[in-house]
Amino acid sequence: MPRPRPRSIAGAVLGDARGDGRALRVTWHAEAGVVVLSIWKDNLCTATVRLTPDEVGPLVETLQRGLPAAAVGLSAS
Repeated sequence: MPRPRPRSIAGAVLGDARGDGRALRVTWHAEAGVVVLSIWKDNLCTATVRLTPDEVGPLVETLQRGLPAAAVGLSAS
């Protein structure tokens, strides 16, 4: 009998701007002390990256720094 997998505490699914069934899933796994970023194509997981809480901060900072330029680029379209 397969061992039950722990459920993630929180997460999000972000659709890819290109569509076509692509998505990024973000799930916290407190029991393992990681957040998992997974790339999906329809119902198939094609890649994962596990980040520790210490690694999440630099990722968030990078996204925040890029937001103003991305917003300008979007408004120019």
